Amino acid sequence: MLKGYTVPLTPEGASQLTPPPPWHYSSDCIAIEYWADPAAVTALLPPGLVPDEADQGRAFFWFLDWQFTGENDELTDPARYQYREAFVLVEARLDGKPVNFCPYIFVDNDAALARGWVQGYPKKLGSVFQTRSFAAPSAAAAPVAAGSRFGASISAHGERLATARIQLEAKVDDPRTVFNRPTIIRRYFPQLSAGKQDQPAVNELTLSLMDDLTFTDVWAASAELSIPVVAGEDMHAIAPLRVGRGYRFGMAYSVTDLPILKNYLA
Repeated sequence: MLKGYTVPLTPEGASQLTPPPPWHYSSDCIAIEYWADPAAVTALLPPGLVPDEADQGRAFFWFLDWQFTGENDELTDPARYQYREAFVLVEARLDGKPVNFCPYIFVDNDAALARGWVQGYPKKLGSVFQTRSFAAPSAAAAPVAAGSRFGASISAHGERLATARIQLEAKVDDPRTVFNRPTIIRRYFPQLSAGKQDQPAVNELTLSLMDDLTFTDVWAASAELSIPVVAGEDMHAIAPLRVGRGYRFGMAYSVTDLPILKNYLA
């Protein structure tokens, strides 16, 4: 019997791209609040989501330095399970409730790519970097303290897709005043069969369910963000018209389930 949660399926199952849930994550994060063209944000929303008229194109650009484990001590295999990620969350409404939607996301690890596609995140490969903070005092340590500066970037196919800079100013007492919307994603898998290539095999709206979601050491910051025009990419359509606050923090959660909110094929 062939084994594996994801391909490749093998007699031992050791070659699978990612182990089965539960999945556990911990990360250092940088997030930049900004406002894009509301019409461009609306154009990205799948059926069932509508613009959040109150927020007029508000979005967040995230950079994350992740450590992952399943149930078999995967965190001790960092070459396979550490990774970095960058994504955009745009604000919308679902059945009148405020939500985020993820139209663009990049990751530098194939196991993370597979987990993302299983959930519905439209992950592509990229090269993601952000300033790390270290305990030993140094001009390069970037302590999590007022005045510290952090940078982050995402590149793909030899092109810089986004660049961010923040300078920490003050701690945020209640992260829920900033990060308080559930994230909606779309599982979409096409068919290759002739005559069916415009009929996806899977087309669902899902909820990114995060168990035991925890934010820690959240700092607000001044921020800069640029998203240039790049051939072969669309993300510049939601480039910032105005940049708000930046944030630097730790985040952790687990994944055990994926609620399906709408099956477009039904």
